[in-house]
Amino acid sequence: MEKTEKTFAAINQSIEDTRAVLKKEEVSVVQSVSAGTAIVSGMAQAQMDELLQFPNNVMGMVQTLNRDSVGVVFLDNPNTIKAGDRVVRTKRVLDVPVSDELLGRVINPLGKPLDGKAPLTAPQRRPIEVEAVPIMDRAPVDTPLQTGIKAVDAFTPIGRGQRELILGDRQTGKTAIALDAMLNQKDTGVINIYCAIGQRNSAVAGVIADLEKYDVMQNTVVVVAAANDEAGMQFIAPYAATSIGEYFMEKGRDVLVVYDDLTNHARAYRQMSLLLRRPPGREAFPGDIFYIHSRLLERATHLSPDLGGGSLTALPIVATEAGNISAYIPTNIISITDGQIYLSAPMFQKGIMPAIDTGKSVSRVGGDAQLPAYKSLVGPLKLFYAQFEELESFTKFGTQLDKETQKRIARGKAIRCVLEQRQYHTMSAPEQIAVFIAVNNGLFDAMSADEIGEAQKIVLNVFYAQFRTAIKTILSGKKLSEEQIAQMLTAFQSALMR
Repeated sequence: MEKTEKTFAAINQSIEDTRAVLKKEEVSVVQSVSAGTAIVSGMAQAQMDELLQFPNNVMGMVQTLNRDSVGVVFLDNPNTIKAGDRVVRTKRVLDVPVSDELLGRVINPLGKPLDGKAPLTAPQRRPIEVEAVPIMDRAPVDTPLQTGIKAVDAFTPIGRGQRELILGDRQTGKTAIALDAMLNQKDTGVINIYCAIGQRNSAVAGVIADLEKYDVMQNTVVVVAAANDEAGMQFIAPYAATSIGEYFMEKGRDVLVVYDDLTNHARAYRQMSLLLRRPPGREAFPGDIFYIHSRLLERATHLSPDLGGGSLTALPIVATEAGNISAYIPTNIISITDGQIYLSAPMFQKGIMPAIDTGKSVSRVGGDAQLPAYKSLVGPLKLFYAQFEELESFTKFGTQLDKETQKRIARGKAIRCVLEQRQYHTMSAPEQIAVFIAVNNGLFDAMSADEIGEAQKIVLNVFYAQFRTAIKTILSGKKLSEEQIAQMLTAFQSALMR
């Protein structure tokens, strides 16, 4: 009898252990599949940006809510998906893993490693789409983000928390500007996030190699949605990169995010939208094309001290065609950002590097964040250079010029030579200011381009040897006194005359 009771008890326990747990799932089927998109019937409870799971672990994201169906864009290769396949709701809005573990890693917009290293164990996840920080929680942009590029830091300065557009034709050095800005953050504590959208894998590999070569990769996160990835993956890439940046910003850190580039992002969204039967507008872009970029770039900000004082600076890149900055996507993004750095194809072809057109480039915020030591120098520099560009065209006709005009042209040519700078040769703020003091006071006017290059080296050697106090003054955010500038000019002139 006792043995029988034990047997029944064991059987009952086994039944309890194997009892099925009921799990409620909302399941539907694929109605139709197009290039990178699908229409799924039903899914009445699905929400925008929700992840759906297809067979073979293929993931898709809800992008259109219809009465009897939802439009989905695939985030993985959908070649195995066909009409009639089973689809399951995940009830999870698209998100990305965030942690300090991301530093030094190359990932895709879903957080999956692309660098062959160990999988991420980040416990925290953030939605890729969040509301921008309210105005009351923002602080003024008052701290410079030095790029190390003389033409940028002097003429179109960037502040931490600003949105500065980089635009120009293909192959004019847009990525080079952004890459130099990232390299210049090596010892500043600023975290870099490079977001590659629709780029060739070889081009992205080149950027990563440069970041590793100059020892910046350990302070950088690279988010890649390559040209051979699905349009949906390219679309979510900048939002995922921004969410990663916001994680660090909310910890009180300063972050620089480069979007390379938003032209490809707009094209990916156009492709998705047309396949999902959204009405085309100008140049076949859907009507909400402005909104997808405004809600992205509005997330760049400088947080108030109560929220930690962190910042997120955005450098979006946009490609123009034949220098047409009045095209649809460039004008959209120009209206969203706080200024633009325009790269001129004719200047690039002449070998002027960086090919920044100072007449079309502007910073609407950075001047307030610029180091005080720059401000007394930049005004005369801009004036001379603008006058030089106007006068230079007259010299092509062999017009006779008076001495004052000749002087302005000589000064303008000297300024142009000083502004030229090779990639990966960034300069600190004190170095730039020393050179600007020299050119602003005519020390380079009578020199050729080759002589100006050597003269800059002489000026910097004297500056570091004799003016340590001036360097501390510049870095502390104070203005140089007239006496300090006069002493520097005397020393520079004496060294150049030897």
